[in-house]
Amino acid sequence: MATAAQGPLSLLWGWLWSERFWLPQNVTWADLEGPADGYGYPRGRHILSVFPLAAGIFFVRLLFERFIAKPCALHIGIEDSGPYQAQPNAILEKVFVSITKYPDKKRLEGLSKQLDWNVRKIQCWFRHRRNQDKPPTLTKFCESMWRFTFYLCIFCYGIRFLWSSPWFWDIRQCWHNYPFQPLSSGLYYYYIMELAFYWSLMFSQFTDIKRKDFLIMFVHHLVTIGLISFSYINNMVRAGTLIMCLHDVSDFLLEAAKLANYAKYQRLCDTLFVIFSAVFMVTRLGIYPFWILNTTLFESWEIIGPYASWWLLNGLLLTLQILHVIWSYLIARIALKALIRGKVTCPGRIKPCTLHSFLTSFLFSMPGGSWTVSSLACI
Repeated sequence: MATAAQGPLSLLWGWLWSERFWLPQNVTWADLEGPADGYGYPRGRHILSVFPLAAGIFFVRLLFERFIAKPCALHIGIEDSGPYQAQPNAILEKVFVSITKYPDKKRLEGLSKQLDWNVRKIQCWFRHRRNQDKPPTLTKFCESMWRFTFYLCIFCYGIRFLWSSPWFWDIRQCWHNYPFQPLSSGLYYYYIMELAFYWSLMFSQFTDIKRKDFLIMFVHHLVTIGLISFSYINNMVRAGTLIMCLHDVSDFLLEAAKLANYAKYQRLCDTLFVIFSAVFMVTRLGIYPFWILNTTLFESWEIIGPYASWWLLNGLLLTLQILHVIWSYLIARIALKALIRGKVTCPGRIKPCTLHSFLTSFLFSMPGGSWTVSSLACI
């Protein structure tokens, strides 16, 4: 019985780790078992170490939010209280839960007659009840401060590591002698820390306050984990470090803008958004396609030639570029709306409730943000 079960499992295992898929022609897994400097060559089993590390990062996050982020939030005036609680009303609660959270004029008039309340009072009740389900500003501030701190630290580490790496200055070094490129300790820690962080975000999604973008963020983290794991297993880690560092630089600026918004530092929020926009456009529409994609598509083809996992990885990277274009379009549309409405008085100076109003709805609809913050604009 056991022997019969081993047959299909062996076939499945062989299919999952097929050398024809993962490795270039005439290279086998046995070739990568040989000695190498540092941590040897990347192997799939190394990824198992991220799970206890991700649990540790999640624990550190809880301590950080409790003893660092929360005191900072209270110090700058963010109140430790939830939204105004709507007064209990069984009829309105039933409509809110079962029918609609945004009643139209006809329904409002019907409820007004049924409860002997004026329409204005019922509208206020529904607004308060909707706000009641939103996560408190203090909670959102603590979450963003944790992400900001991690992204900034990992970006600084990445720049420090890449500065002394030959492929940072000559990107063709990503493919020289591939896949026989030893895994240094610095590269290993950089990759595993990034992967463990995104696994910790996967864990925290199920314990944090559930938001409207839950599914979007779940898919985003899943794709990110897949890309990092995939590039690690087939030893495309040199190109992977460049991609991770390139994305981290705009991620921490986005979190910084969100922190300024939660703290109601409007000018700082506007300034950070302008900086974030410029960095995002340069890195995602300039450096990424003309530096990263150029080397993964053309230079790697010239040096090592295509193979199965090469096609898949480049397909995923091209899909990522499509997302970059979409997000860049949203940023450009925000700035264009501000100019068309005539709310920008002169270069570098933005009137209250202009760009800030537009950017709020965008900032928190991007990966890592919250759809619910858009209602804060101009209140």
